[in-house]
Amino acid sequence: MGFAFSAGDFNVDAIWQIGRKARPPIRSSLEDGTMDYMANRPMGSLGRDQIRKMDILVAEPEKLLMAKIIFVNRFFYPDQSATSQILTDVAFSLARDFHEVHVISSRNLIAGPDDHLHRSEMTRNVAIHRVGPMARQSPGLITRLLNFLSFYWWAAFQLRKHATDNCIVVVKTDPPLLSVWAWWLLRNRRVRVVNWLQDVYPEVAIRLVRGRIGHVLMRLRDRSLRHAAANVVLGSRMADYLASRNVLRSSMRVIPNWVDDEVIRPVEPDANLLRREWGLADKFVIGYSGNLGRVHEFDTVLAAAERFKGRRDLRFLFIGGGFQYARLKQELRRRGLEGLALFMPYQNQSELAHSLSVPDAHWLSLRPEFEGLIVPSKFYGIAAAGRATLSIADADGEIARLVARYKCGAVVKPGDADGLADLLESMISNRALSAEWGRNGRAMIEMHFSRKLAIDKWRDLIASLDPEFP
Repeated sequence: MGFAFSAGDFNVDAIWQIGRKARPPIRSSLEDGTMDYMANRPMGSLGRDQIRKMDILVAEPEKLLMAKIIFVNRFFYPDQSATSQILTDVAFSLARDFHEVHVISSRNLIAGPDDHLHRSEMTRNVAIHRVGPMARQSPGLITRLLNFLSFYWWAAFQLRKHATDNCIVVVKTDPPLLSVWAWWLLRNRRVRVVNWLQDVYPEVAIRLVRGRIGHVLMRLRDRSLRHAAANVVLGSRMADYLASRNVLRSSMRVIPNWVDDEVIRPVEPDANLLRREWGLADKFVIGYSGNLGRVHEFDTVLAAAERFKGRRDLRFLFIGGGFQYARLKQELRRRGLEGLALFMPYQNQSELAHSLSVPDAHWLSLRPEFEGLIVPSKFYGIAAAGRATLSIADADGEIARLVARYKCGAVVKPGDADGLADLLESMISNRALSAEWGRNGRAMIEMHFSRKLAIDKWRDLIASLDPEFP
């Protein structure tokens, strides 16, 4: 497969710093493709020094040094689910840096355009290999298990085909236990495996559905993590938990999830067309955006909402879907709270800045027993949109710590409906409070959790694993 490159797709200065030698497989793929950097980018958009560097790199591709990187996850571009978006960010960014990037994913989408996905294609210099049949995505356990097994089977052929010596294989956690799968498949190959843990299985499943087999899987998972070149975790609580399982801290890199903070920016209420279209212009809006799954709880919110029954100045906005949405709607009807709630589907990525800016504040939740196993990454989108976060979770949880440290919202103990209702009353009467929390959240993103900072951490990790990196 040839790779066609243009200078508009790459960070020229970053490439120049990478190295002086190229691996034969990479060099041959460059020679099969083209590097016509003048065709797709105006001369004036490149500096004189960048043009000189690109002239050298085009004429002498042996000066390039690139790692071959294979990502494995069930969902990838154009899917717009959160974990797909961050994988897309990393894959496209590394491809712009002249790495040879492959992604093995399924032919299905959680959220996004209802497109027919080709089995194989090149997108932004990333080789995408989609496997398995197009299958219905369902929250039902049996359907999900069948989808998982199908992906394990079909993706194994692609991984064995593309995982050549000295490449880097990055596996996420959808489906669960990909670390065990990759460790077993690649046990006799000279590759470096990176486990990118979005959650910690099988512990999540064990806490949801009890069973003895979970403890066997935990030991296998631990062994696969100990054999990995690196393990990327989302926060300190997750790192602490894995360390308690005797996974070396030296193998762990803490890289929190992120959103595109250049795209998701605060939109003021008066300028937000969605707020007017949805009939919320004169309301104080409490939002929930994203997946509402088994690990989240909403009983605290419903109990707090009882105090506001019949109020015209408050609305609870729910954007997204998930396993618990049907029960949420049923409970709202049973309690006579339908008039307080508004439901909207997942929004396109191009609308996220507006949809996340519709609420005056967002709530998120995590059942305390899942702290250290899962991080509600919707927090970063809320903060990027400059909105306050109400964290209904353990006060010592990952997100609760950030909310308290950066003063970007409030923490409510699960089950404390009266405390949440009192907080909402004070926020309605003093809207400057939630506005201040929102500004603090945006400042936190820009200083500590921007997309650029996260991608740079991934670049550093890949460089540290590349044996030929100078």
